[in-house]
Amino acid sequence: MLDVLNAYAVAINDFLWNWPLIIVFFIAASIITVALKFVQIRYFFRAWKLLLMPDSVKEETQGDMTPFQAFINALSASLGNGSIGGMATAVYSGGPGAAVWMFVFGLFSMAIRYCEVYLSTVFGVQQIAGGMVGGPMVYLSKVPGKKFLPLVYTTFCFAYALITGNAMQANTIQLGFVHIFGIQPIFIASGLLLFMLYVIFGGAKRIVKVSDAIVPVKVGVFFLSAIIILLYHYASVIPALMLILKAGLTPGALAGGAFGYSIQQAIRFGTSRTLNATEAGLGTAAVIFGGSGSTEPAKDGIMSMLGTFISANLVCFSIALMLVASGVWNNGKTSLDLTISAYETVFGAFGGWIVTFLSVSFGLGVLVTYAYIARNCWLFLTNGRFLIVGNLLFCFLTFLGALVKVDLVWNLADIISAFLLIINIFAILCLLPTIKRGLAEYIQRNK
Repeated sequence: MLDVLNAYAVAINDFLWNWPLIIVFFIAASIITVALKFVQIRYFFRAWKLLLMPDSVKEETQGDMTPFQAFINALSASLGNGSIGGMATAVYSGGPGAAVWMFVFGLFSMAIRYCEVYLSTVFGVQQIAGGMVGGPMVYLSKVPGKKFLPLVYTTFCFAYALITGNAMQANTIQLGFVHIFGIQPIFIASGLLLFMLYVIFGGAKRIVKVSDAIVPVKVGVFFLSAIIILLYHYASVIPALMLILKAGLTPGALAGGAFGYSIQQAIRFGTSRTLNATEAGLGTAAVIFGGSGSTEPAKDGIMSMLGTFISANLVCFSIALMLVASGVWNNGKTSLDLTISAYETVFGAFGGWIVTFLSVSFGLGVLVTYAYIARNCWLFLTNGRFLIVGNLLFCFLTFLGALVKVDLVWNLADIISAFLLIINIFAILCLLPTIKRGLAEYIQRNK
């Protein structure tokens, strides 16, 4: 029965994440980008200024976190194993050219991220016993379908948090610890359970504090190791960039003369992995920023765009460049094994340890951040009741996810993310006039 269900789930995913969602995403992102007059380009440097010199770092907040902390947590949610292993899978399946399209769609995704964060702030939060809830569940009440769309979205988002942000990450963390230390999975699962009980029952503030501690470590180790690898293969970097551009922009270049096939595969896998890696359009970043209680929607939206840029245009593109420059991109391996191959060209057997550490730390950061997202979804769905039950459910899924095989669950998670994307993009397009007006007012105030 499970095999049959998994086969159906695979078929649905192959359909959804092939051209339908790519076309929808590209059209919507293009409309939004043009409507906002290329906000991701015009305000790119201002976004860095807001991030590197944030006023909110020292501010006391009446929400669960400051806007700067919201950025850190949103970045943590998008920097998971979908980045480390996902980009390698994209290169394996779509060729080096997938990196071109991931970079292009990463830029388009920045505009979508601006919109969802702007809306989460401009429409405020819903005060519920146990906390404050903001994001799509609030601004969906302003569009057609307002009586049921918030409930549908939040239900899907809660399921996505339990599966992708929790069980899947716990499973990857377990595999990493087994690989490094040879520890029995039951002990790892028990350790993760105790850790999450400590984090989640400390409330929103503790979740944010733990996430703040994890993110600099995983980002720092990744970029340091990536720079070392690219410097080691410095002579191959320019040829690698040329191969990536040729594979992504020249039809049939790597497909044995089958005109257009390679570029189609590059677009397909580059785009789908962009959506998976950045989560732009899914609304999860909006849930996080909704808890900041900020009153600067345009400012928060501009800063938030860099989260998408860092995860897609820096992290994922760096991984693709490492794979091609090191010469391992076509060695037949995929996912984490392919990434490990690139690291081993510089660090030898120790490369597997580094990638495993990154996999564990990336997964742990996502796990903690999604505890906050799941908490807010539960508060909204139950109107603040039975929070202890929701917390225990999340912790139980952490324990269970570390022990079971998750092929079917992975495929179900991809289907759920497709529905999240469609619902959230619908809301953004409906509220685009409000977003345009707010950006124009921000520009006028800051001339």
